[in-house]
Amino acid sequence: MKIAMMTNNYKPFIGGVPLSVERLAKGLRALGHEVCIFAPEYEGEEEPEEEDVIRYRSHKRRLSNGMVFPGMFDPCIRQEFERREFDLIHVHQPMLMGNVAKRYSRRYGIPLVFTWHTRYEEYIHYLRPFAKLNGDTKGKKKLYHTCQHIVTWYMKAYAGSCDFVFAPSRDMERYMRREEVDVPVMTLPTGLSDHSFERDEKESEKIRTQYGAGKQSIFCTVSRIEKEKNLYFLMDAVRRFQDQCGKNFRLLVVGEGGERKNLMDYCEKIGLQDTVIFVGGVPNEEVKNYLFASDLFLFSSRSETQGIVLAEAMAAGLPAAAVEAYGVNDIVRDKYNGLLCEESVDAFAENMKKLITDRKLYEKLQKGAVQTAHFYREEKVAEEAEKGYLLAQKYVMERGKDYGYQTCEPEDFKPSFLHVSKMS
Repeated sequence: MKIAMMTNNYKPFIGGVPLSVERLAKGLRALGHEVCIFAPEYEGEEEPEEEDVIRYRSHKRRLSNGMVFPGMFDPCIRQEFERREFDLIHVHQPMLMGNVAKRYSRRYGIPLVFTWHTRYEEYIHYLRPFAKLNGDTKGKKKLYHTCQHIVTWYMKAYAGSCDFVFAPSRDMERYMRREEVDVPVMTLPTGLSDHSFERDEKESEKIRTQYGAGKQSIFCTVSRIEKEKNLYFLMDAVRRFQDQCGKNFRLLVVGEGGERKNLMDYCEKIGLQDTVIFVGGVPNEEVKNYLFASDLFLFSSRSETQGIVLAEAMAAGLPAAAVEAYGVNDIVRDKYNGLLCEESVDAFAENMKKLITDRKLYEKLQKGAVQTAHFYREEKVAEEAEKGYLLAQKYVMERGKDYGYQTCEPEDFKPSFLHVSKMS
């Protein structure tokens, strides 16, 4: 099968979607499929050499979190579609390249598959028209929530215009069914490479020596440092744990983001400046070394659709202390591979305490964590994706969908959020 994989962001940008695209493509190629990734250029950054990746132009202007705006009219996209006879398009965002994918699906009469990676209503504050609405007045909050509902409506409409939809977790699949998305839906998580399970003793010990400073335990969290990741709550819980159990531990925060300075200042304010170490951004292939160097994984985000870092942590044998939330509940099974709690500082700190003081419980959850991680191996995920693609083709044939040959003009690709902004 010839698959066009289309995305608004990709390596070297660090994030869950680029990771998902990379690993899925690798798994599908191992099964004998031909996968072409359409991804943006990142001016001024080194783009890794990779098999069959078409880099289209992007605008110099970026969002505050480092994401670029795709150049949707780059002729290289049209040329590649004219040159190759793709059997299917798999798109990973519902706007920008999502619009391009929808139009090319109609033009060439091939199925369109969409992965609903993100609860976009949780991220609209990154867009200038919405950022100022997220204020502290009652009127602004009401308008902001209205905009969130509009984005949710758009997501549902886009998903309904596709031929098949993947959900990154069972929680998200149930959410889509409640929203009555009128196309077939199937769960497809991000896979783990074999590399995720391989411990590099030398690097792990080096990290433990460098950051542990002789402390008994090292905790780790991997996350973009942004407000929606709920890291201020995590710091409050870590402070509570420190009050109860002492300072014989370190927390490594692996990741970058716009809230880094504010979060560092907050840690100093509450007395965690010697406990929390901000490691910074780390290439995806090196994250596992920080996980293998740690004893426990902490996760506080409530805005994830999957939380792939949880599976990566479990591949390194780390039980997780996490907050109950969409996506998280799919991976973390309470008292099997980690401990879950509601968003409560006391409850989270208590779970951390249990995992560090109860060795028998820790070893039991550690075993469950490794067993869980094996279900996410990329070859298994690729096989599930293959089944989804075949169902998408079957669904299109059964519906007798009328595509028709259409030209692709600039006015057909108006950014989706422009429409949402106008409506709001």
